[in-house]
Amino acid sequence: MGNIDVRVLREKIENINALPTIPKVLKKLLVVIENPRVSLNEISNFISSDPALTIKVLKMVNSPVYGFPGRISSVNQAVILLGLTVVRGLLLGVSVFELMQKTMLGLWEHSLGTAIVSRLIAVKKGLKEPDELSVDGLLHDIGKVLLILQYPEEYQKTMNETDINSITIYESERVHFNTTHASVGAWMAQKWRFPPNLIDIIEYHHKPHLSKRAPLGAAIVHLADILVKARGFGFAGDRFLVSVSPEAWDMLSLSESDLKEILIEAEDSFQMTEDLSL
Repeated sequence: MGNIDVRVLREKIENINALPTIPKVLKKLLVVIENPRVSLNEISNFISSDPALTIKVLKMVNSPVYGFPGRISSVNQAVILLGLTVVRGLLLGVSVFELMQKTMLGLWEHSLGTAIVSRLIAVKKGLKEPDELSVDGLLHDIGKVLLILQYPEEYQKTMNETDINSITIYESERVHFNTTHASVGAWMAQKWRFPPNLIDIIEYHHKPHLSKRAPLGAAIVHLADILVKARGFGFAGDRFLVSVSPEAWDMLSLSESDLKEILIEAEDSFQMTEDLSL
């Protein structure tokens, strides 16, 4: 299938809403988040109208993934404190949670771990909006979910061949699909009208030096992704550890003690999220 036409693949991926396997709440959500004029109020009403979704959102907001553990008691409060970008990303994250669990065991945990570590690095770097980096980390591998949904058997082969050929999932995707989860995720983030920085970070989290809009954000998610894999928290499709891009490492300029502090804090957060079953 390596001769797949990327335009055909993109068309199939962008029509993901039509799949019968997509949960109803996700279908409804995609209509809401694809509306460029959606307001905080509409998002808040959308969440509140679904009790199961409300519980998931509040659980997630009060988890160590964000900076308000145990302090947010209402959807309105969450939406106001986190803002539109973060809430839309968070909503997408909790809505694909079950799909992640069904499609690739461990991908949800890997995504959560990357969200946590991305936020910790952003705080360490003094970024103004560290919660936005949580969303970038949470959604960085969304392209894998989309590929699995449209090409389940082919993606299983892609994962199997990482071991057989000693290559990463990213390289194996290139062989099978002529593209990667990073590009697929970016196409959809574009379709969902996510902010340009988030689109860029999803697209370049494996090659942060190529990011035009958000090189620092891409470098943060890149490092977080590798650290979470090295720690063995969750599963991202292969068992291989890649080295950190030298450009990303230089851009972040973290000291050894910075890194130690981030890892110690991440460890506490991982323990707290192990029971974050939505």
